[in-house]
Amino acid sequence: MPVRAPFAHVQVAVENRASFCDLPLTIAERLGYFAAEGVDVQIREFAEPGRALQALLGGTVTAMSGPYSASLTLQARGHSFPSIVLQGRAPQLVLGVSRRSMAGFRTMRDFQGRRVAITGLSSGSHRMMLLLLQSVRVDPAAVQFVALDSPTTAAASFRNGLVDAICYTDPVMTQLEQEGELRVVADTRTLRGSSEVFGGPMPAACLSVPAEYLASQEAVCQAMVNAMVRALKWLQTAGPSDINRTVPEAYFRGDRSLYLAAFSRARDAWTSDGLMPENGPATAAKVLARLNVSLTAHDIDLSRTYTNALAIKAKARYRA
Repeated sequence: MPVRAPFAHVQVAVENRASFCDLPLTIAERLGYFAAEGVDVQIREFAEPGRALQALLGGTVTAMSGPYSASLTLQARGHSFPSIVLQGRAPQLVLGVSRRSMAGFRTMRDFQGRRVAITGLSSGSHRMMLLLLQSVRVDPAAVQFVALDSPTTAAASFRNGLVDAICYTDPVMTQLEQEGELRVVADTRTLRGSSEVFGGPMPAACLSVPAEYLASQEAVCQAMVNAMVRALKWLQTAGPSDINRTVPEAYFRGDRSLYLAAFSRARDAWTSDGLMPENGPATAAKVLARLNVSLTAHDIDLSRTYTNALAIKAKARYRA
Protein backbone atom coordinates (compact mmCIF):
# COMPACT_ATOMS: atom_id res chain seq x y z
CA MET A 1 0.00 0.00 0.00
CA PRO A 2 1.26 3.55 -0.61
CA VAL A 3 2.93 5.13 2.43
CA ARG A 4 2.91 8.88 2.92
CA ALA A 5 5.78 10.76 4.50
CA PRO A 6 4.69 11.23 8.13
CA PHE A 7 3.23 14.63 8.90
CA ALA A 8 2.84 13.82 12.59
CA HIS A 9 4.53 11.73 15.27
CA VAL A 10 2.23 10.28 17.92
CA GLN A 11 2.85 8.23 21.05
CA VAL A 12 0.01 6.00 22.23
CA ALA A 13 -0.01 4.58 25.76
CA VAL A 14 -1.46 1.15 26.49
CA GLU A 15 -1.32 -1.10 29.56
CA ASN A 16 -1.19 -4.44 27.76
CA ARG A 17 -0.74 -4.23 24.02
CA ALA A 18 -1.18 -8.01 23.70
CA SER A 19 -4.72 -7.93 25.09
CA PHE A 20 -7.63 -8.72 22.79
CA CYS A 21 -9.26 -5.43 23.80
CA ASP A 22 -6.39 -3.51 22.21
CA LEU A 23 -5.84 -5.81 19.22
CA PRO A 24 -7.26 -3.27 16.70
CA LEU A 25 -4.42 -0.91 17.67
CA THR A 26 -1.84 -3.62 16.98
CA ILE A 27 -3.48 -4.50 13.66
CA ALA A 28 -3.45 -0.87 12.51
CA GLU A 29 0.26 -0.70 13.30
CA ARG A 30 1.25 -4.09 11.85
CA LEU A 31 -0.62 -3.62 8.58
CA GLY A 32 0.85 -0.16 8.05
CA TYR A 33 -2.48 1.65 8.27
CA PHE A 34 -1.08 4.46 10.44
CA ALA A 35 1.85 4.92 8.06
CA ALA A 36 -0.52 4.97 5.08
CA GLU A 37 -2.31 7.89 6.74
CA GLY A 38 0.96 9.76 7.24
CA VAL A 39 1.15 9.27 11.00
CA ASP A 40 4.20 7.81 12.72
CA VAL A 41 2.71 6.02 15.73
CA GLN A 42 4.82 4.70 18.59
CA ILE A 43 2.95 2.38 20.93
CA ARG A 44 4.27 2.55 24.49
CA GLU A 45 3.31 -0.14 26.95
CA PHE A 46 2.90 0.74 30.63
CA ALA A 47 2.42 -2.60 32.36
CA GLU A 48 1.82 -1.20 35.84
CA PRO A 49 -1.91 -0.51 36.38
CA GLY A 50 -2.78 3.15 36.00
CA ARG A 51 0.53 4.19 34.46
CA ALA A 52 -0.84 4.56 30.93
CA LEU A 53 -3.48 6.98 32.21
CA GLN A 54 -0.85 8.88 34.19
CA ALA A 55 1.23 9.22 31.04
CA LEU A 56 -1.77 10.68 29.19
CA LEU A 57 -2.56 13.08 32.02
CA GLY A 58 1.08 14.11 32.29
CA GLY A 59 1.36 14.82 28.57
CA THR A 60 4.18 12.35 27.94
CA VAL A 61 2.00 10.58 25.36
CA THR A 62 -0.48 11.94 22.83
CA ALA A 63 -3.21 9.33 23.18
CA MET A 64 -4.22 6.30 25.20
CA SER A 65 -5.73 3.01 24.15
CA GLY A 66 -7.74 2.09 27.21
CA PRO A 67 -11.19 1.78 28.77
CA TYR A 68 -13.88 4.33 27.96
CA SER A 69 -14.64 4.46 31.69
CA ALA A 70 -11.41 6.45 32.11
CA SER A 71 -12.86 9.26 29.98
CA LEU A 72 -15.98 9.26 32.16
CA THR A 73 -14.05 9.37 35.43
CA LEU A 74 -11.82 12.17 34.19
CA GLN A 75 -14.77 14.23 32.94
CA ALA A 76 -16.44 13.93 36.34
CA ARG A 77 -13.27 15.51 37.75
CA GLY A 78 -13.36 18.35 35.25
CA HIS A 79 -10.92 16.95 32.68
CA SER A 80 -11.83 16.27 29.06
CA PHE A 81 -10.13 13.35 27.31
CA PRO A 82 -12.73 12.22 24.77
CA SER A 83 -12.77 8.92 22.94
CA ILE A 84 -12.21 9.54 19.24
CA VAL A 85 -12.77 5.95 18.10
CA LEU A 86 -14.30 2.98 19.89
CA GLN A 87 -12.51 -0.34 19.56
CA GLY A 88 -14.68 -2.55 21.75
CA ARG A 89 -18.43 -2.65 22.31
CA ALA A 90 -18.08 -5.28 25.07
CA PRO A 91 -15.39 -5.55 27.79
CA GLN A 92 -14.44 -9.18 27.00
CA LEU A 93 -14.34 -10.11 30.70
CA VAL A 94 -15.44 -13.56 31.80
CA LEU A 95 -16.39 -14.80 35.26
CA GLY A 96 -15.98 -18.49 35.90
CA VAL A 97 -16.13 -20.77 38.93
CA SER A 98 -14.17 -23.90 39.74
CA ARG A 99 -15.92 -27.14 38.84
CA ARG A 100 -14.33 -28.62 41.96
CA SER A 101 -14.60 -26.13 44.81
CA MET A 102 -17.79 -24.48 43.53
CA ALA A 103 -19.49 -27.42 41.84
CA GLY A 104 -22.79 -26.52 43.48
CA PHE A 105 -22.78 -22.88 42.33
CA ARG A 106 -26.25 -21.46 41.67
CA THR A 107 -26.28 -17.69 42.25
CA MET A 108 -23.88 -14.83 42.91
CA ARG A 109 -24.70 -15.20 46.60
CA ASP A 110 -22.57 -18.34 46.55
CA PHE A 111 -19.47 -16.15 46.30
CA GLN A 112 -19.68 -15.28 49.99
CA GLY A 113 -16.56 -16.58 51.71
CA ARG A 114 -14.89 -17.42 48.40
CA ARG A 115 -11.58 -16.34 46.85
CA VAL A 116 -11.85 -14.68 43.44
CA ALA A 117 -8.92 -13.90 41.14
CA ILE A 118 -9.09 -10.53 39.37
CA THR A 119 -6.63 -8.62 37.19
CA GLY A 120 -6.21 -5.93 39.85
CA LEU A 121 -8.02 -3.87 42.45
CA SER A 122 -10.22 -1.18 40.82
CA SER A 123 -9.68 -2.90 37.45
CA GLY A 124 -12.46 -3.74 35.02
CA SER A 125 -12.66 -7.29 36.34
CA HIS A 126 -12.90 -6.03 39.92
CA ARG A 127 -15.67 -3.57 39.00
CA MET A 128 -17.59 -6.27 37.15
CA MET A 129 -17.47 -8.49 40.23
CA LEU A 130 -18.60 -5.64 42.48
CA LEU A 131 -21.52 -4.91 40.15
CA LEU A 132 -22.63 -8.55 40.08
CA LEU A 133 -22.38 -8.83 43.87
CA GLN A 134 -24.31 -5.59 44.26
CA SER A 135 -27.12 -7.00 42.11
CA VAL A 136 -27.77 -9.69 44.74
CA ARG A 137 -26.93 -7.46 47.72
CA VAL A 138 -23.79 -9.28 48.77
CA ASP A 139 -21.27 -7.21 50.73
CA PRO A 140 -17.96 -7.20 48.80
CA ALA A 141 -16.21 -7.57 52.15
CA ALA A 142 -17.61 -11.12 52.26
CA VAL A 143 -15.51 -12.01 49.22
CA GLN A 144 -11.72 -12.27 49.15
CA PHE A 145 -10.36 -10.66 45.99
CA VAL A 146 -6.93 -11.84 44.86
CA ALA A 147 -5.19 -9.45 42.44
CA LEU A 148 -3.16 -11.41 39.88
CA ASP A 149 -1.97 -9.29 36.97
CA SER A 150 -0.10 -12.16 35.29
CA PRO A 151 -2.33 -14.43 33.15
CA THR A 152 0.01 -17.36 33.76
CA THR A 153 -0.12 -16.88 37.53
CA ALA A 154 -3.89 -16.43 37.47
CA ALA A 155 -4.42 -19.67 35.54
CA ALA A 156 -2.03 -21.61 37.78
CA SER A 157 -3.71 -20.29 40.93
CA PHE A 158 -7.09 -21.38 39.62
CA ARG A 159 -5.89 -24.86 38.65
CA ASN A 160 -4.15 -25.37 41.99
CA GLY A 161 -7.20 -24.37 44.00
CA LEU A 162 -5.69 -21.21 45.44
CA VAL A 163 -8.79 -19.36 44.24
CA ASP A 164 -12.35 -20.60 43.80
CA ALA A 165 -13.29 -18.36 40.89
CA ILE A 166 -11.70 -16.07 38.37
CA CYS A 167 -12.84 -12.93 36.55
CA TYR A 168 -10.37 -12.42 33.73
CA THR A 169 -9.83 -11.93 30.01
CA ASP A 170 -8.89 -14.27 27.20
CA PRO A 171 -7.03 -16.35 26.25
CA VAL A 172 -6.82 -17.53 29.89
CA MET A 173 -10.56 -18.09 30.20
CA THR A 174 -10.84 -20.06 26.97
CA GLN A 175 -7.89 -22.18 28.09
CA LEU A 176 -9.47 -23.03 31.46
CA GLU A 177 -12.74 -23.83 29.71
CA GLN A 178 -11.01 -26.17 27.28
CA GLU A 179 -9.30 -27.93 30.17
CA GLY A 180 -12.66 -28.55 31.83
CA GLU A 181 -11.57 -26.68 34.95
CA LEU A 182 -14.04 -23.83 34.73
CA ARG A 183 -17.75 -23.15 34.46
CA VAL A 184 -18.62 -19.77 32.94
CA VAL A 185 -21.28 -17.85 34.87
CA ALA A 186 -20.99 -14.39 33.26
CA ASP A 187 -19.54 -13.67 29.82
CA THR A 188 -19.02 -10.21 28.33
CA ARG A 189 -17.24 -11.43 25.21
CA THR A 190 -20.62 -11.18 23.47
CA LEU A 191 -23.03 -8.28 23.16
CA ARG A 192 -25.82 -10.31 24.72
CA GLY A 193 -23.72 -11.38 27.69
CA SER A 194 -22.40 -7.87 28.19
CA SER A 195 -25.91 -6.43 28.16
CA GLU A 196 -27.02 -8.98 30.76
CA VAL A 197 -24.24 -7.89 33.10
CA PHE A 198 -24.31 -4.13 32.56
CA GLY A 199 -27.91 -3.50 31.55
CA GLY A 200 -27.18 -2.17 28.07
CA PRO A 201 -24.42 -1.61 25.50
CA MET A 202 -21.11 -1.21 27.36
CA PRO A 203 -18.34 0.70 25.54
CA ALA A 204 -14.95 -0.82 26.27
CA ALA A 205 -11.53 -0.03 24.79
CA CYS A 206 -11.20 3.22 22.88
CA LEU A 207 -8.58 5.68 21.72
CA SER A 208 -8.66 8.85 23.83
CA VAL A 209 -6.88 12.17 23.44
CA PRO A 210 -6.91 15.50 25.33
CA ALA A 211 -9.75 17.73 24.14
CA GLU A 212 -7.22 20.48 23.40
CA TYR A 213 -5.27 18.16 21.12
CA LEU A 214 -8.42 17.15 19.26
CA ALA A 215 -9.29 20.81 18.69
CA SER A 216 -5.82 21.82 17.51
CA GLN A 217 -4.78 18.65 15.67
CA GLU A 218 -8.00 17.40 14.12
CA ALA A 219 -6.24 16.24 10.94
CA VAL A 220 -3.89 14.02 12.95
CA CYS A 221 -6.78 12.63 14.97
CA GLN A 222 -8.73 11.94 11.77
CA ALA A 223 -5.73 10.09 10.34
CA MET A 224 -5.47 7.92 13.46
CA VAL A 225 -9.18 7.16 13.38
CA ASN A 226 -9.00 6.28 9.68
CA ALA A 227 -6.30 3.72 10.45
CA MET A 228 -8.21 2.28 13.39
CA VAL A 229 -11.45 1.92 11.43
CA ARG A 230 -9.56 0.11 8.66
CA ALA A 231 -8.18 -2.26 11.30
CA LEU A 232 -11.63 -2.84 12.78
CA LYS A 233 -13.01 -3.60 9.33
CA TRP A 234 -10.13 -6.03 8.70
CA LEU A 235 -10.86 -7.87 11.95
CA GLN A 236 -14.46 -8.55 10.89
CA THR A 237 -13.36 -10.94 8.15
CA ALA A 238 -9.85 -11.99 9.23
CA GLY A 239 -9.30 -15.74 9.20
CA PRO A 240 -6.75 -17.94 11.02
CA SER A 241 -4.11 -17.49 8.32
CA ASP A 242 -4.54 -13.70 8.45
CA ILE A 243 -4.08 -13.71 12.22
CA ASN A 244 -1.05 -16.00 12.02
CA ARG A 245 0.61 -13.66 9.53
CA THR A 246 -0.21 -10.40 11.26
CA VAL A 247 -0.26 -10.83 15.03
CA PRO A 248 3.16 -10.69 16.76
CA GLU A 249 4.51 -14.11 17.73
CA ALA A 250 4.72 -13.12 21.41
CA TYR A 251 0.94 -12.70 21.57
CA PHE A 252 0.43 -16.44 20.96
CA ARG A 253 2.36 -17.40 24.11
CA GLY A 254 3.41 -20.64 22.48
CA ASP A 255 -0.14 -21.83 21.70
CA ARG A 256 -1.52 -20.63 18.37
CA SER A 257 -4.58 -22.88 18.46
CA LEU A 258 -5.62 -21.48 21.84
CA TYR A 259 -5.14 -17.91 20.63
CA LEU A 260 -7.21 -18.55 17.52
CA ALA A 261 -9.98 -20.16 19.58
CA ALA A 262 -10.07 -17.11 21.85
CA PHE A 263 -9.94 -14.78 18.85
CA SER A 264 -13.05 -16.36 17.35
CA ARG A 265 -14.92 -15.59 20.57
CA ALA A 266 -13.65 -12.03 20.72
CA ARG A 267 -14.82 -10.99 17.26
CA ASP A 268 -18.34 -10.04 18.40
CA ALA A 269 -16.89 -7.63 20.95
CA TRP A 270 -15.13 -5.35 18.48
CA THR A 271 -16.97 -2.59 16.69
CA SER A 272 -17.02 -2.78 12.91
CA ASP A 273 -16.85 0.97 12.37
CA GLY A 274 -15.43 2.64 15.48
CA LEU A 275 -18.73 4.31 16.38
CA MET A 276 -19.95 4.74 19.93
CA PRO A 277 -23.38 3.04 20.35
CA GLU A 278 -26.25 5.41 21.06
CA ASN A 279 -26.95 4.29 24.64
CA GLY A 280 -23.42 3.15 25.43
CA PRO A 281 -22.16 6.26 27.27
CA ALA A 282 -25.28 6.42 29.45
CA THR A 283 -24.96 2.73 30.36
CA ALA A 284 -21.30 3.17 31.28
CA ALA A 285 -22.04 6.27 33.35
CA LYS A 286 -24.80 4.51 35.29
CA VAL A 287 -22.52 1.57 36.04
CA LEU A 288 -19.77 3.91 37.22
CA ALA A 289 -22.21 5.79 39.45
CA ARG A 290 -23.51 2.55 40.98
CA LEU A 291 -19.98 1.66 42.05
CA ASN A 292 -18.98 5.12 43.28
CA VAL A 293 -21.00 6.52 46.18
CA SER A 294 -19.63 10.04 45.61
CA LEU A 295 -20.65 10.13 41.95
CA THR A 296 -23.94 10.29 40.07
CA ALA A 297 -24.57 9.92 36.36
CA HIS A 298 -25.61 13.59 36.34
CA ASP A 299 -22.06 14.58 37.36
CA ILE A 300 -20.80 13.54 33.93
CA ASP A 301 -21.27 15.56 30.74
CA LEU A 302 -21.42 12.65 28.30
CA SER A 303 -21.08 14.92 25.26
CA ARG A 304 -17.53 15.72 26.36
CA THR A 305 -16.45 12.09 26.75
CA TYR A 306 -16.57 11.02 23.11
CA THR A 307 -17.05 12.08 19.52
CA ASN A 308 -18.34 10.04 16.59
CA ALA A 309 -17.52 12.75 14.04
CA LEU A 310 -14.17 11.31 12.97
CA ALA A 311 -15.35 7.69 12.87
CA ILE A 312 -18.32 8.68 10.71
CA LYS A 313 -15.94 10.15 8.13
CA ALA A 314 -13.66 7.10 8.31
CA LYS A 315 -16.62 4.75 7.95
CA ALA A 316 -17.74 6.53 4.78
CA ARG A 317 -14.21 6.46 3.39
CA TYR A 318 -13.60 2.77 3.99
CA ARG A 319 -17.20 1.57 3.80
CA ALA A 320 -16.88 -0.05 7.20
